[in-house]
Amino acid sequence: MFIGRERELEMLGRRYHSGKFEFVVIYGRRRVGKTALIDEFAKGKDVIFFTGVESNEKQNLDNLSASIAEYSTGIPTGSSFPTFQAALEHVFALAEERRVVLVMDEYPYVARASGSLASTLQLLIDRNKDTSKLFLILCGSSMSYMEDHVLAYKAPLYGRRTAQLKVEPFDFFEAQRYFSHLSDEDKALAYGIVGGTPQYLGQIDDRLSMEDNIKNLYLNPTSAIFEEPLNLLKQEVREPAIYNAIITAIASGCSKMNEISTKISENTGVCASYIKNLIALGIVKKESPYGEKPGRKTIYSVGDNMFRFWYRFVPENASVISRGAADLAYRRIAPELSAYMGGVFEEICRQYLWRLLLAGECVVNFSDIGRFWGTNPKTHRQEEIDIMGADRGSVLLCECKWTGEKVDAGVLETLTARSELFHYKETHFYLFSKSGFTKSCEKAAAERGNVTLISYADMLCRFG
Repeated sequence: MFIGRERELEMLGRRYHSGKFEFVVIYGRRRVGKTALIDEFAKGKDVIFFTGVESNEKQNLDNLSASIAEYSTGIPTGSSFPTFQAALEHVFALAEERRVVLVMDEYPYVARASGSLASTLQLLIDRNKDTSKLFLILCGSSMSYMEDHVLAYKAPLYGRRTAQLKVEPFDFFEAQRYFSHLSDEDKALAYGIVGGTPQYLGQIDDRLSMEDNIKNLYLNPTSAIFEEPLNLLKQEVREPAIYNAIITAIASGCSKMNEISTKISENTGVCASYIKNLIALGIVKKESPYGEKPGRKTIYSVGDNMFRFWYRFVPENASVISRGAADLAYRRIAPELSAYMGGVFEEICRQYLWRLLLAGECVVNFSDIGRFWGTNPKTHRQEEIDIMGADRGSVLLCECKWTGEKVDAGVLETLTARSELFHYKETHFYLFSKSGFTKSCEKAAAERGNVTLISYADMLCRFG
């Protein structure tokens, strides 16, 4: 069942109906659903679908020839075009009078095997773009290759694309549509353990309890996800051992560059290079206090939920898991799940605020949001604000609580005190709560007039 991607499909559909030559580059991490998106878009259309393989030029050319032969009559069965240029010229000729979609999936495999392919495409696009009705899609999972060799200024195909689409993991509100049989609370937990990558979401059995899902996916050495982080690193990077060490260090609590460097016994220059690649892959995220430029306060965290959960709980329980003691491993994990979900809930609240903003319903028209932390000059104590966003003279300050207890007025008082660190004409407070709010908190919010209380149930009701 295909879920979501309405905006992406709308963009592709609009381009398709332009009637002129279009060249769309689609890229994104493995498992994120790029091919499924293209399949959904291609329904009911004249499509030549070719998937590159990690082989030599001849094998890929034969496969492309076979894909063209399936579409086009008049090509002898089993025959192959002599060159990629001949094959692609045939496709451009097919598209002279009618709309034809040519999909080259896993393009990096083909381009690496055929060093001249990009230049050949450049030549044929320049020759035919003004008269052709071809709808060309190049798709790839190697983020670095697509960005450096297709989209970059020095790449042969630079300037030829008419659109590009980076396919991102789903946010929570899209992801929870996979889980029709889970309770609302378990929908958040499911997102917390696998994130928004469609292939991982599909591994959750929503007819089972989340305890059983965690045991089946993460505490079972034979599961599809058990070795997924390590396998993904092996596919994406050249030195997976160092990347693995860095992610492990971050997941264990080393959030600053010097802490990571010390933990893995590599200099900060080496660490910075590897972390930059992990950020590009969407596995690690980099944060500085809201409103401040990157500097000594910059911290790093595991940004992908599947990686975050795996590195947080699997390595420390590896010996138990390898002995088949899933129940014992889960008993060790269960008491920490609520604390783990605190960070996930903050992420969900940020996504909710972005959706409010795009719907024109947020009280502050922020251009960005983030966390804030720093020293209070009056108390000399460290203060933290879960979410902060500003627009000229207005600021939005948020606190997020994923606990079984209702949020009391004391949380609002603390956030109000922290607001004195800033000097804006208007201050608006949002309190997010898993379990709702006490009467005293509701009363205080009503009296102030600049406080919005949002329960997790409210969030699902609005965008679920």
